[in-house]
Order: sequence, then structure tokens, then C-alpha cells
Amino acid sequence: MNLYGFGYGTRALSSGWFSSNVKRALITGITGQDGSYLAELLIAKGYEVHGIVRRASSPNLGRIDHINHESSDPACRLHLHYGDLTDGNRLARIIEQVRPDEVYNLGAQSHVAVSFVEPCHTADSVAQGALRLLEAIRDFNQRNDASIRFYQAGSSEMFGSTPPPQSESTPFHPRSPYSVAKLAAHFYTVNFRESYGMFACNGILFNHESPRRGEGFVTRKITRALTRIKLGLQDKLLLGNLEARRDWGFAGDYVEAMWLMLQQEQPDDYVVSTGEAYSVREFLEEAASHLGLETSSVVVVDPRYFRPAEVDYLLGDCSKATRVLGWKPKVSFRQLVAMMVEHDLELAYREKAAAEDSAVRRLAGAGRG
Repeated sequence: MNLYGFGYGTRALSSGWFSSNVKRALITGITGQDGSYLAELLIAKGYEVHGIVRRASSPNLGRIDHINHESSDPACRLHLHYGDLTDGNRLARIIEQVRPDEVYNLGAQSHVAVSFVEPCHTADSVAQGALRLLEAIRDFNQRNDASIRFYQAGSSEMFGSTPPPQSESTPFHPRSPYSVAKLAAHFYTVNFRESYGMFACNGILFNHESPRRGEGFVTRKITRALTRIKLGLQDKLLLGNLEARRDWGFAGDYVEAMWLMLQQEQPDDYVVSTGEAYSVREFLEEAASHLGLETSSVVVVDPRYFRPAEVDYLLGDCSKATRVLGWKPKVSFRQLVAMMVEHDLELAYREKAAAEDSAVRRLAGAGRG
């Protein structure tokens, strides 16, 4: 067993990891942005947290390393299990092994642009992945007279070209393989709730960002590039559609809404958003302003970054989540941008220092030669 306690088989049940007097949660996609924030939240609430991790030849635990190292209590450490949403048998074995009270399905091929390149993989991991997980939970519930609560991570991309504002009653019109797959997962969740009485909820989350956002997503691409440009490490920033408008919130706020959904008496579906929308251009200008940069000379609009089918305007109506869950976003748009810029500026300073140190060492080596 390594530092994280990876589960390899049923012997883990007797290894001392599991406690019967605390809630137990299983998170798919725990190594992602949302998974890391959710793991922090649940551990703070006293949960025993388990996560599913895909096997990789390179380290992929960067977002959750700190969680394990912050506590000296082994019971508060993460328990990780190798698995994949494309492997239904493995999912069933993990459910049987962990016996969770709550399952949060955050795993997916989550990049919209990539979904146009890899539509079949996207459908398999996003749509069929959710179905496999629901089947594993249903089977476990029936055999053990259990009632695992299930959260499905939906997306505002499912609304696509439907005019804003978008709420739980707004018709869906997905515009990418990713959003089509998310919509299938959404309705699989509704179907299992209605057909088998499962406590299954959909969170229709609008765009949510943080310093932990992957660098391939436009917000993090902007803050990472502008901070590098500020320090002379990069010359240009290539972007696509600057006029697309999104409802951007902080991922750390949104995971609280996920948890709240599974604490209700009845399962339901909820939009999670801020109720404010800003264009990519406005995000760009806000980030540049924080750094004292002018964007006209460093930003290039590149047609390669336009989608085959654009989603122009997403703006969420989260009044139901506020009314029923008592949830409201805490971090404003400007606070979010500043948070991301400050984080990436620190990264850029470290990168520059490392580059300068490397240059000094090369010169020293050349002098000795």
C-alpha cells in the first residue's frame, strides 16, 4: 500500500482504512479541479473520502497531494482506487469494496473542443460512464438493501443555443459531442431516479474556475499566458471567439452545492451559477488590467480555436438552489480573476527564476570548460 492507500482488492476491507461510524464518499474525477475541492470539503466535514484514479505513467495527483500531507491522522487521508469509467466491472468492484454512502460522479473527458476530435471516447467516458456507475450502484443497493446517494455532474453546455437565462425548466439544445454526452448522463440519472427510486441528483453547473483549472481551458489559458507575458516569458496569446459569454463562478463554491444536493430529503436537479455573465474578452481585459497590461499587442485571434458549433451565451438562474439548498456563490467574478492571476503570477516568477538559475549554471559550466 502506498502513501495514499491505493485499493487493489477486497483485502483492503480488513486493512483498517474503513470506519463504520462516519459517512463515506466515493468521488470519480478526484484528481481534477472539482474533485480536489470536493475532497477538501468532505474531509473537513468528517467524511472518509475515497477516489477513483486512472492509471497513468506520469504523476497525476498534483491537485490532491496537499490534502494527504496536511493531516497526521491516517483516517483523514485519501483512499484512492485505480479504475476507469469505461470499465463497468471495475466500478462495480470498487462500489462493493468501498460501500459508500454518497457517490459523486465528476469524472469525464471534460474539454469541449477535444470532444469534437474524440467524440466516441467522450461519449464512452461521459454518457456510458455515468450509466455504468448508476448500474453498479443500483445493483449494490438491491443486493444489500442499501441507498447510496448519487450526484451527477451536469453542464451548462447542455443548454447550448437556448436563449438565456437558463434554469432547470429551460429546454436543452446541446452543440458539441461533450454536451450531448452530458445530456445523456443527465437523463440516465433522471431515469434511474424515476425507475428504481434511487436518490440521484443532477447538478447543472455553469462554468466554474479556479487556480486549479486545467491550462487547456480558456480562463486558465488567459491567466497563465498573461502572467508569462508580463515577465517576458511569452510573446503572444492565441484565442478563439472573444465574444462568447459565460456565467463564471468559483469551483470551491460550487462543490458545496454538490454536497448540499445529497443532504436533502428528496433528490432533485439544480442549476448552480452566479446569475452574471461576462464575455471571454471581458475576462481577458479584467486579467490584463490586474497586471497592468494592454492586450491589443499580445492577443491574436486564431480561427483554429473556434468551435464547429458555437455556444454564444450561457447565463444561469440559480434561484431554485438558493431557495431549496440555501446556496449562494461567495466569490465574485473580479475576485475569481484576481485569484487566478495572482496564483499564475507566482508560477511565472518561479518559472523565470528557474530559467535564470539554469542560464547561470550553463555559463558557469562553459567557464570551467
